[in-house]
Amino acid sequence: MTCTALPRDGAAARQSSSLARRSFLLAGLGGLVGLAGCGFQLRQAPNFTFNTILIGTAPRSTLGTELIRTIAASGAVTVLPEGSPPDKAQVILDALVDQREKVVVGLNASGQVREFQLRVRFKFKLRTPQGKELIPETELLQQRDISFNESAVLSKEAEEGLLYRDMQSDIVQQLLRRLAAVKSL
Repeated sequence: MTCTALPRDGAAARQSSSLARRSFLLAGLGGLVGLAGCGFQLRQAPNFTFNTILIGTAPRSTLGTELIRTIAASGAVTVLPEGSPPDKAQVILDALVDQREKVVVGLNASGQVREFQLRVRFKFKLRTPQGKELIPETELLQQRDISFNESAVLSKEAEEGLLYRDMQSDIVQQLLRRLAAVKSL
């Protein structure tokens, strides 16, 4: 049987722990340099070719509200208030359809609902005040499946709300990328 002697003051243990931390940090920095070398870059805020936009959505549309907040937060574009004259805006976003759907997709043997499909549908077009169409009528659709259990109705309602909010955020991000893709007015 062999025994190893441990230092009484722990100085050697602290020194090896410090060396391990340094090597870990250096490995992490090496990984970051590797990511920078391969072209990895975090997504930046989109650049728009216009400075003012008039957004025509339904007054109580949660998607419209999130879209207005997100564009205004970018700082590069001024969102004109509802009711502003269209000729003050460089572009006008017309929301043609903004709806949420809940469709039954699964039943059990006794005919009780077991699964729903949630959908958020947003159809829009982008134009200038003079009527030049920059983005033709386009539909964005997000859908998620959700199981249903009648013994957990309240938790399923909360999950449904979270899924709708997630789909709405995805649509807003898709819409921002499409608006940023407009290169000329």
